[in-house]
Amino acid sequence: MFILQARNLKKHFGEKPVLEDLSFDLNKNDRIGLVGANGAGKTTLANLIYGDIEPDQGTINRNPQMRIGYLLQSVDYTVNDDNQLSAEFLERASELGLKKVHSWQEERFSHLSGGEKLKIALAQIWATNPDILILDEPTNHLDFQGVNWLMNQLQEFNGTVILISHDRYFLDKTITKVFELDLGKLTIYNGNYSTYRIEKQKRYEDQLHQYDVQQKYKARVEGQMAQLQQWAGKAHRTMRDQEGFKEYHGVKAKKLDNAINSKMKRLNQELEKNKVDKPIEEKKVRFQFEASKKRGKRIVEAKSLSKTFSNRMLFKESHFYVNHGERIGIIGPNGSGKTTLLNMLLGNETITSGELSISASLNIAYLSQDVADMPISQTAIEALNLSEKDKLFQARTTLANMGMKADKLTQPIGTLSLGERTRIKLTNMLLCENDLLILDEPTNHLDLASREQLEETISKFPGTILIVSHDYYFINKLCNKLLVIEDRKIKRLEMNLEQYELKKKQQITPDKQLLEEELLRVNTEISAVLGELSLLSPESEKYKELDASFLSLTKNKQDLMNRLGN
Repeated sequence: MFILQARNLKKHFGEKPVLEDLSFDLNKNDRIGLVGANGAGKTTLANLIYGDIEPDQGTINRNPQMRIGYLLQSVDYTVNDDNQLSAEFLERASELGLKKVHSWQEERFSHLSGGEKLKIALAQIWATNPDILILDEPTNHLDFQGVNWLMNQLQEFNGTVILISHDRYFLDKTITKVFELDLGKLTIYNGNYSTYRIEKQKRYEDQLHQYDVQQKYKARVEGQMAQLQQWAGKAHRTMRDQEGFKEYHGVKAKKLDNAINSKMKRLNQELEKNKVDKPIEEKKVRFQFEASKKRGKRIVEAKSLSKTFSNRMLFKESHFYVNHGERIGIIGPNGSGKTTLLNMLLGNETITSGELSISASLNIAYLSQDVADMPISQTAIEALNLSEKDKLFQARTTLANMGMKADKLTQPIGTLSLGERTRIKLTNMLLCENDLLILDEPTNHLDLASREQLEETISKFPGTILIVSHDYYFINKLCNKLLVIEDRKIKRLEMNLEQYELKKKQQITPDKQLLEEELLRVNTEISAVLGELSLLSPESEKYKELDASFLSLTKNKQDLMNRLGN
């Protein structure tokens, strides 16, 4: 049963059309997410439903006794003693964390923070027991106590809810229907935000397919008309040039002209009847990290770098460099000094000899293999220590991109898995405007799906990344350059891991080539000996000589194969 009915709504501001021919019903207990890009008309539609503005055209039918509670995106609180101190208001305010609001003086109400203003406004709206709730960005400025209270209240609310929000996690937990505004048009989807995203992509692909089919049909008919036009033109020219055949070619040209006009008419009718517009590809909104101004600048350089522990040499006489913006994988056998090199870059380990220059203005973030050093009693959001709305939104987005569910953010870190703790640490690194990320086995505690999500997130980071990892696919996808520790030296290579492994297989040293040539010769001799043995009797002296030669050759072959590593 609908409680509000809108038909053919149009709204313009000056010359600019904002809403074009919108029709919809609001039913009791609907949970609607109103989504769209900035400037799409979400707040305008909310104001139309609320009755604050009137449409230029169209009608809105609502019960005049119906109460609508409307939380504006920008809350300017004013003292209203008739409402603010009601029992219902005080109860709601207390639930939101404003436990002493009843004792506040009037002066206190004039110095409210953004979060306090929002909580006061929410408490006021709930105290009116509305039939329809319209909440415009209700989680802005709210702490997690307020957000959790709001989600719980919306589940229990016996009325219709319209939410305007860019917080997809909040929407996923609260809505069952999506109203999408795009280019002045309204499209309705059933389900929560995630379901809407899947269905939107499916509709786009279906429309694109239909459009492609239509365009191919149009091109085929236009090709046929072009051929007919060519023949008609030839008939007209022949009629002019050949006096005696005017009548014949005139009739032919006229028939072709009629055929062209007929095909054009049918094409236009067909396109008009079943026209499929080319779908507008959705603008990709990418998570933007703060870009540094150091791009292209050399931020790390090593000259004749050596490191020794007691009598053990890890690497010596090594030369390499790192430029800003590069993604470099550090590889080498266990114990070759990879983690030691990271500690030298962090200033936690001294160099034995040589030089290691690091840009003084560099902001470095380090993810160690150990994630047990986090405050286990704090929640993820508390540990991240984010107070700005934009940073909090980015943190939630980043964690979601790495597969961490929203409800995990309010749980104590001690209850989270090692993989979830790794995600929190990574998020902190990504949000702190660092220039260099140093990641030591970042995928150790992550499942396969989480590793792919982590790759996608880190790939958007504009600064420099150094990765130590035994995860082949992870390091191969992210890093197009390598620092390789082999033969007790660190070498920089302009290739990814796959190219490096291929080069190693193809690379044949002179010694190895000689061994392989010798093995080929031995195999040839073994074949020849076996050929002769097959023709001789075991009792003959020649057979005994060849048998001894065969044993010697097979022993030699095994030795060569061992030296080649086969």
